[in-house]
Amino acid sequence: MRIAEIARTTNETDIAVKLFIDGSGKGKIDTSIGFFDHMMTLFKSHGKFDLNISCKGDVWVDYHHSCEDIGIALGEAFVKSLGDKRGIKRYSHIILPMDEALIMCAVDISGRAHLSYDVETPSEKIGNFDCELVREFFEGFVRASNITLHIKKLAGANSHHIVEGVFKAFARVMSEACEIDERANGEIPSTKGVL
Repeated sequence: MRIAEIARTTNETDIAVKLFIDGSGKGKIDTSIGFFDHMMTLFKSHGKFDLNISCKGDVWVDYHHSCEDIGIALGEAFVKSLGDKRGIKRYSHIILPMDEALIMCAVDISGRAHLSYDVETPSEKIGNFDCELVREFFEGFVRASNITLHIKKLAGANSHHIVEGVFKAFARVMSEACEIDERANGEIPSTKGVL
């Protein structure tokens, strides 16, 4: 069963993550950041991951530490859940519309950490959430999970729609890349024999 629990405690955050990759989109999200709760809820729902996230962070400073550390903990949960990655599809990509916004997202569960993030938002904030923290979340996730991830905005005028499109696209590509490929016969999807 592809499931993992991660506890991560620092002087800045106390985070618990429980992930079941082969779920149905259930779970409870409590990051103490309203907009980020919305994004993580979208991620679990559109990826069909059963996901619980609890974060008590130093939000009186700002939301930076919480967003980055949630990315790290969630990335660690995917690594633990996938094990040696035997039989997974490994790759996925999507061009996803969210009203006027259009987001391209592609992933390789490669064992090599690389993030290409080309997403500008018209506003610096959505409510009291700094848009630059979206990149910080993905930086943490990519470093912890050792995946290659490309995210690019192709169109968009509304910051909320753009960021929502990013998280929906990310959910869909992670879901597909983690799927078991019946044709793989349980093999590791690399000519090297390891990911």
